[in-house]
Amino acid sequence: MTVLPSGGDQPALHGASSGWDEHRPPDPELIKDCVHCGFCLTTCPSYSVFQDEADSPRGRIVLMRVGHEDPLGLAMQTHFDRCLGCMACVTACPSGVQYDRLIEQVRPQVERNVPRSRADRLYRGLIFALFTHPGRVRAMVPALALPGRLGARLARLVPKTRVGALLSLAPPVKLSAAVRQLNRVTPPAPGVEPRGRIAFMQGCIQRALFGDVNAATVRVLAAEGFEVHAPRTPRCCGALQLHGGVEEDALVQARKTIAAYEGYDTIAVNVAGCGSAMKDYGHLFSDDPAWAARAAAFSAKVKDVHEVLGAIEPQAKRHPVELTVAYHDACHLAHAQGVRTQPRDLLRGIPGLTLVEPAEWEICCGSAGIYNLTQPAAAAELGVRKAKNLAATGAEAIAAANPGCALQITAHLETPVPVHHPMTLLDRSLRGL
Repeated sequence: MTVLPSGGDQPALHGASSGWDEHRPPDPELIKDCVHCGFCLTTCPSYSVFQDEADSPRGRIVLMRVGHEDPLGLAMQTHFDRCLGCMACVTACPSGVQYDRLIEQVRPQVERNVPRSRADRLYRGLIFALFTHPGRVRAMVPALALPGRLGARLARLVPKTRVGALLSLAPPVKLSAAVRQLNRVTPPAPGVEPRGRIAFMQGCIQRALFGDVNAATVRVLAAEGFEVHAPRTPRCCGALQLHGGVEEDALVQARKTIAAYEGYDTIAVNVAGCGSAMKDYGHLFSDDPAWAARAAAFSAKVKDVHEVLGAIEPQAKRHPVELTVAYHDACHLAHAQGVRTQPRDLLRGIPGLTLVEPAEWEICCGSAGIYNLTQPAAAAELGVRKAKNLAATGAEAIAAANPGCALQITAHLETPVPVHHPMTLLDRSLRGL
């Protein structure tokens, strides 16, 4: 196990040989907020897997302090790479430590200042070059639609590798996913009171592989009286790059997203990771005079779709859906955005639907952006743990509001159980299916 300095022996901040560069290093004042009480340990997934103090939130905060004094090295890179960025520690912390702000500052620093191996650079580059481009993901659909799941068959040829992890998560999809597109504007459903315009962010993976979820989301919003606008560009909000420390690419996509949606009063998102990143643009651009105000105004308008629907009185009639459903808390919804009650309330509002709760709701499933692709062994351990907790509820289906979670849980269930986005279940109820 890594031995870290004790509280009284921590090095001073602002050392002359700091490993961090001058562009947004981890804030020393935020670092000082941590009193090293250890409340974060029981909810930290990486600590539960690696059992190393340096792989806990308080341990990484000590490393952030060390980075202000000493050059960075591969050990520093390893411990920050092992962080899922799930923000369960933020929920658990009694001192209000802003670990979310700190890890957002650290990851780009590590990418800039600690060289990766050529193989690591190429693999991570492949992930970002593929999954943040919906058109490129759509080009894979014909192979994924083949009987027997080509990706799963190929994964068996390279088991227990990062490439094997990537292939094994490929979902079975219909060939129509390659060409499915949302209407740019969907009017309110006939006979309901109009509630004005709302913009809908389509996402990159979501639109390419989970287009049925997007279509269901638009139908639900229209049924509740919204005129739904679904721009097809930009292709990506920058969430995967932001969570992976690829800051410059994240900033490019963030600027495009802000510019595309500035004319709307509300931007609805049905992907937990995207919503978390878009709500964070205000912090991301806080030191950019040209974009700070625009980013803050944009972030204030971003709402998870469950927040949008939870804030209005329902108009559309709910029909029974006789189903027992286990609700899975996506980390970037429950911890990063603090959205926990609204999805549950919407699901409980469906007649006939019984909602059950799994144990260890606060522990990440191991998806975490690109984590299950870059740290497959740790992610698999967490995926099995989450799948067992969900299966133990005896539920007939699982509700999860993030595509990465849906893929991760599906891959690790011993007995197949359908995983639905809550909007899919609500759409089924509204349509009487």
